Amino acid sequence: MDLNRLAARVDNIAPFHVMELSKMAAELEHQGRDIIHMGIGQPDFTAAAPVIAAATQAMAEGRMQYTSATGLPALRRAISDHYAEVFGLDIAPARIIVTAGASAALLLACAALVEKGAEVLMPDPSYPCNRHFVAAFEGVATMIATGPQDRFQLSEAMVRSHWRDATRGVLLASPSNPTGTSIAADELVRINQAVREQGGFTIVDEIYQGLSYDAAPFSALSIDPEIVVINSFSKYFNMTGWRLGWLVVPPALVAPIEKLAQNLFICASSIAQHAALACFTPESIAIYESRKLEFKRRRDYLVPALRELGFIVPVVPDGAFYIYADCSALDDDADRLTLAMLHEAGVVMVPGLDFGPSTAHRYVRVSYATSMEKLQEAMARLKVFFAQRRAVPPTVG
Repeated sequence: MDLNRLAARVDNIAPFHVMELSKMAAELEHQGRDIIHMGIGQPDFTAAAPVIAAATQAMAEGRMQYTSATGLPALRRAISDHYAEVFGLDIAPARIIVTAGASAALLLACAALVEKGAEVLMPDPSYPCNRHFVAAFEGVATMIATGPQDRFQLSEAMVRSHWRDATRGVLLASPSNPTGTSIAADELVRINQAVREQGGFTIVDEIYQGLSYDAAPFSALSIDPEIVVINSFSKYFNMTGWRLGWLVVPPALVAPIEKLAQNLFICASSIAQHAALACFTPESIAIYESRKLEFKRRRDYLVPALRELGFIVPVVPDGAFYIYADCSALDDDADRLTLAMLHEAGVVMVPGLDFGPSTAHRYVRVSYATSMEKLQEAMARLKVFFAQRRAVPPTVG
């Protein structure tokens, strides 16, 4: 067997710069450097104490066998109750599929809905893996350039103007990675209506939904029960390494998704599922809401701090824990700038290269999923870094 003859899809997947920079940062740390991580989207908070206790109890009691491919019935009911309590929505547990992280949920949705040659519209910039999920099933991710005037989100007009015979649906995120911006409810209604008129599907990634700071909680499920919604225990519930998420689908998709899950994943981690039951207790929710306020405090500190350094923040994020900042006044190459900040200042940010061509060279994504003390130290380091760069302009060429 010639192991150099890989499937063509491998060549179509670009390197993930977030992870590549993380590897560089880890090597520098191995050399003794102190690095401040403002790149990867991982909360510095870990799972709440009740969740860890529930996992410990599940292991002690030997509850580590396979579960149903759709997840523990008790967890599906708990998620259903969460939708009722937070959003006032009646979502039948049967429509909820527990998955091995939001990535598995997106893969299952694309496996069920994306055919060879099918085009799926999504904003540019957007989370890079989304287009690769589409490509994994021989679909075509059609990225539509957006800007600050759109809050980096698609609009009804964009969807209508880019819809073609091959188009099958849209894949949105609200709040979004990398921009931290949400789609206005009325605009999402109009987008979904445009998609429904074409007989297409709407997938909305809501993994940062619990981290919305400036408006009342909102889910796309309140618009249309036919919308496919993705969510996760990673961000709001601070369980990144537990690899647990969920998918809400219309009744007609439950059986096909279950069949796919049985064959592709068998089930999500049973220990993580038993632990996640404790996420929805009043004690745990109080912890998450307190942490959410801390994320907001960090955002409110970091936006003006970045602007003072010379970054342009054209849109204040309303959710997640990212700021999408225009660095063109500081350097015309975001990739070069992020490498310089890492090696010279010990601060990790991510260039726009990951998120789409329209903002690749002008923008950086800044994560504030780290402590306020580290954010303040990072800003102090960068103040010195940019002062030195102004004194000695970078060599071009």
